[in-house]
Amino acid sequence: MKFAASVSLAALALAACASTSAAPVAAAAPAPSPEAALSPAQTEYPMTPDGARAFIAAVEKELFELSVIGGRAAWVNATYINDDTDALAAYFGTIGTEKGVKYATEAAKYAQVPGLDFDTGRKLNILRGALVLAAPRTPGAAAELNTLATKLQSTYGKGRARHNGKVITGDDAEALMGTLRNPAELAEIWQSWHENVGRPMRQDYQRLVELANAGAKDLGYADSGAMWRSQYDMTPEEFSAMYDRLWAETKPLYDQLHCYTRTKLNQKYGNAIQPASGPIRADLLGNMWAQEWGNIYDVVAPKGSGDVGYDIGALLEAKKKDPVAMVKIGEGFYSSLGFAPLPESFWQRSQITRPRDRDVICHASAWDLDNKNDLRIKMCTKVNADDFVTIHHELGHNYYQRAYNQQPYLYLNGANDGFHEAIGDFIALSITPEYLVQIGLLDRSKVPSADKDTGLLLRQAMDKVAFLPFGLLVDKWRWGVFDGSITPANYNQAWVDLKRQYQGITPPVARSESDFDPGAKFHIPGNTPYARYFLARILQFQFYKAACDMSGWKGPLHRCSFYGNKQVGERLNAMLSMGLSKPWPDALQAFTGSRDMSAKPMLEYFAPLQAWLEKQNAGKQCGW
Repeated sequence: MKFAASVSLAALALAACASTSAAPVAAAAPAPSPEAALSPAQTEYPMTPDGARAFIAAVEKELFELSVIGGRAAWVNATYINDDTDALAAYFGTIGTEKGVKYATEAAKYAQVPGLDFDTGRKLNILRGALVLAAPRTPGAAAELNTLATKLQSTYGKGRARHNGKVITGDDAEALMGTLRNPAELAEIWQSWHENVGRPMRQDYQRLVELANAGAKDLGYADSGAMWRSQYDMTPEEFSAMYDRLWAETKPLYDQLHCYTRTKLNQKYGNAIQPASGPIRADLLGNMWAQEWGNIYDVVAPKGSGDVGYDIGALLEAKKKDPVAMVKIGEGFYSSLGFAPLPESFWQRSQITRPRDRDVICHASAWDLDNKNDLRIKMCTKVNADDFVTIHHELGHNYYQRAYNQQPYLYLNGANDGFHEAIGDFIALSITPEYLVQIGLLDRSKVPSADKDTGLLLRQAMDKVAFLPFGLLVDKWRWGVFDGSITPANYNQAWVDLKRQYQGITPPVARSESDFDPGAKFHIPGNTPYARYFLARILQFQFYKAACDMSGWKGPLHRCSFYGNKQVGERLNAMLSMGLSKPWPDALQAFTGSRDMSAKPMLEYFAPLQAWLEKQNAGKQCGW
């Protein structure tokens, strides 16, 4: 499944680099001063509670308006990449960054005023730490930072790989990585993508880090990574401790899955390609980044119980469902819970399939262009199971965006970024055989029997569990880059080492410091914080179990579908409509009854599989 960064336009003006970015502005004519285009509020507000409230009100109005035009520039750049749209994205990104830095600096001062009410204090904290990349206050720094960020993202969007010597697009490369079983062909695609896309970014990324760290320090943070971790209603240190705790809870399950998968790959390819011990060769796992392994389920499926009786991609093709019809099915799930249909403009303005005439960012994302109801998705959808799940995921962002659209500007976001990712994911957990029957894709006579549960769980684990260490390590690498423990001279080796340490994965070909493998993953050049995806993996099972309990489900957790349950929809909407207005434990409690993130629901879901894996791995040398 492709993981998508939602484009939160509430954060766009504050964090323009996260969702836009772009290209060589060298060839463009000199841009007018951003300050001339949109000058900041001129009024000086006293350092009093009333002054702080007035400051926030003025900032929210200005940033709301900027986010709309900035969002449009970002959309055009992502769906029509050329030098002109790169320059537009960089221009508005520069405005957003400069204003974000200015207002973050002022917010830090107002935050010291005694007697602030809850909302003013919360908004000041959000304003101070909401930048993804903060430019230093030196003249020209914001423009340079946004030009670099735009160039990096466009380099990714224009990226190509090779298959049998033929140049192919990134989305075609991803699809082939999931279907090919020839190790030489897989290695060619893997190597060409990582080298063509990642290598050119290295120097620009190093400079971007220097600028962003200087900006974070100007705002009082130790570095950009500490600034990112400050946005979770806890200290950066408390967040890191929670992050590591959740991984420790789930690592035993991952270790068993890794051991079993490695054995199956060894049996298929032999010792020369995949040894029976040690790490797994990355390109054999059905995904460009080895982040999810579901595409090689055919390789690991257990005899007898492995054939679950259906393939979603084949079901869609048999029913002659095209990409638009797939999105209609996804919309139908949310409608069944009581949510209003998507606006007509969604169908007119979304990029659902890859245009044939231009470069675009195919990486799936969800947008709200006017902070109200101009909802869109951007995908290069193919008729397969991965994209069917991704559609349910992306629409989760859109319905979240619409649910909180009555909140003040600075609250137009998820309770934390993990929430935003988890909503669509927990809906997608309900893509069970029963759901497929309910929507007419699967005949009831083809619903797998209980003896197929191992296969159903294994196929799910190959995506959900396999992702955990990758979700963890991306930002561990970036935090190390930001705090200096990973130096530019060691960028690539540190990435390779972290993938081996946490995932037990090794590259198919030799790597060196002329490479920049992190850049081959969209979220690095796209400057999208990644801890959200790890948190979403945990949260989605908490949400899912809560929804199943609400719906009165009594069977095995992994077979639960709450499709059509209006009570779940009402409770879900109550949480979504809170946006960022309350600390995330309040939002979590509103839907699940708990204030703590916990891996227990995920472990409960996969408990039968973990017991089965332990039996399969008995006597084997697990670990790497």
